[in-house]
Amino acid sequence: MTIKSFFKTCLVTAVLGSFVFLGASCQKETPAEDGNGTITGTVSDSNGNPVEGVTVSTNNTEGTATTGADGTYTLSNVPIETLSVTFSKEGYQTASVTVPASRFSDGTATVNATLTVADAVITGTILDGAAGNAPLEGATVTLNNGTTATTGSDGTFTIESLTVRDYTVTISAEGYISSTVEVTEADFNNEENTATVDATLYKTMLLPGLTLSDLQNADKWYYNEYRGGTGGTEYPRWDWSTAFMGSLNYYGQHSEIGEGSDICINSENNGTADLNNYASYLWGSKLITEDNNIMTVRARTFADRDGATVWNVSVVDMSAAEPTAVKLGEDITSENTDYEDYHFDLSAYNGKEIVIAVGVYCAEAEKEKHFAIKRINFTKEEMTGWEWIRGTDVPGLEGWHMTQEMVRSTMVNEKTQFSGVTTVSSDDRTAAFQSWRANDHIGATWGFTVITKDTEIFAGQGAIIKTRGGSDYTVNTQVPESYFYSKFNISDANDQITFRLRTFGTNFTFFKLTAISVDDMSVKHLTPTVKEVHTAQSDGAVQGREEAGPDGCWKFINDVGETSDPDSYATFSYDLSEFNGKDIVLCIGVFKGEENSDENKICFYSVELN
Repeated sequence: MTIKSFFKTCLVTAVLGSFVFLGASCQKETPAEDGNGTITGTVSDSNGNPVEGVTVSTNNTEGTATTGADGTYTLSNVPIETLSVTFSKEGYQTASVTVPASRFSDGTATVNATLTVADAVITGTILDGAAGNAPLEGATVTLNNGTTATTGSDGTFTIESLTVRDYTVTISAEGYISSTVEVTEADFNNEENTATVDATLYKTMLLPGLTLSDLQNADKWYYNEYRGGTGGTEYPRWDWSTAFMGSLNYYGQHSEIGEGSDICINSENNGTADLNNYASYLWGSKLITEDNNIMTVRARTFADRDGATVWNVSVVDMSAAEPTAVKLGEDITSENTDYEDYHFDLSAYNGKEIVIAVGVYCAEAEKEKHFAIKRINFTKEEMTGWEWIRGTDVPGLEGWHMTQEMVRSTMVNEKTQFSGVTTVSSDDRTAAFQSWRANDHIGATWGFTVITKDTEIFAGQGAIIKTRGGSDYTVNTQVPESYFYSKFNISDANDQITFRLRTFGTNFTFFKLTAISVDDMSVKHLTPTVKEVHTAQSDGAVQGREEAGPDGCWKFINDVGETSDPDSYATFSYDLSEFNGKDIVLCIGVFKGEENSDENKICFYSVELN
């Protein structure tokens, strides 16, 4: 070979060698082995103990392997490529491991797994709230991990093979409102590792925005008269300060205006014309009896400005197998610009507690409408004008305007704690009245009868009832100037009642607590068993005093008491145990007991039954 040929050969070899090197560096990764191989390993539980009887399979192999007593397995004749290996056993959470081809070495890949015990169970019963709580078949129960179950004919379901952890459980059924229940790890803390989820589903809304469940928890309309508005008409009974309808429950747009409690259609809730669903309404639950089965609504519109308002009253019979909202007659189109009385016969519901809604319809799209309600009464006969509730006086309480029909048909108050304090500014009376709902204000939860003098219901120290001052008054310790009243069923659990009260100034305030027995209409003025009053003025010039007065009254001076210091109010406690097992109406009123020119005031901080 010549020197020239030698160098030529060397150059070609070098160039080829370079191409071989470059080609090798850019080549795609190839499997470490070709053909089939073996996967082997050990399966343990979360404590490191071997798990026997675990089925091991892959996505590309028909055969399976089973772990032995030592937790080991061998899965043969698997393709050497990327595989998904699955480990499953009843009572454990299934686990999957991805095995790339590169994990095989000399045809074998070692894959160990840890299984988590999955012996927890969620079970329960789903009921049909629209069918008297009968079992609901076909409801879907879904966990937030995607697991689902369907209830059987008995309303039950069971979801097994779960791990102990938190779950969100959603229950749904066609035509029903879905319900969501949270299950926590603590709910499985029992021998069976079972959490129970029971739920009741309700059909779609019976009244706009309300389900059957909402209606079952409706506020009670305990009393037979509710007055509304921020204006003054026929003082003092129809003055804004004695009208507390604004504390009821409302849906949609509502405000307290001079003319009454206004349910309205305005720019916030008007829209498509709809005479089937209220745009705004007030609602509550009322027990109907022979003594109160005529409902009177005294209201007005602003037809001269807004045109006619379309409204109606609807009733839901809560005792029906499938409660539905029923209108009381045809829709009413009102164009009155002065007050008018509308009467509704509820005698078909005697003996039943029903939900009542008074609402307005959006009869014309994008038209503002108002319906100002001054009074809602439940009486034995139709009411008109500004008259007192008709009926038979309670013997011994003539002049109180407390009738025997009221005593019998007032609903039993189920609450035991009451406040006299308004927690928001009274500058917005709508918001102030609604704030009473949160602290069971006495103005919202007790009935109120004003006879000769208005109130200071939003006073900073509490709700004030008072006597007339100046020279236009009559000393009278038999008929109160005004009073709060409520009915209670007395038992060992609530046969003591305590009032925290204060007065203002140096004159006595006269008051009395009166009990009316529902069964025989007997009246008893009660004597306090505990009486505690405090220094009446900050300079100590006048000391707190209390003593018995005429006609069952007590009189006291306690010219201190701030909401920041509840103990500074006077305390009067009464023993009601003599009425155990009975329904009684309690009345606490203020009296003009002596000649003086002051408005003698009694201020309520709280009332408590225990």
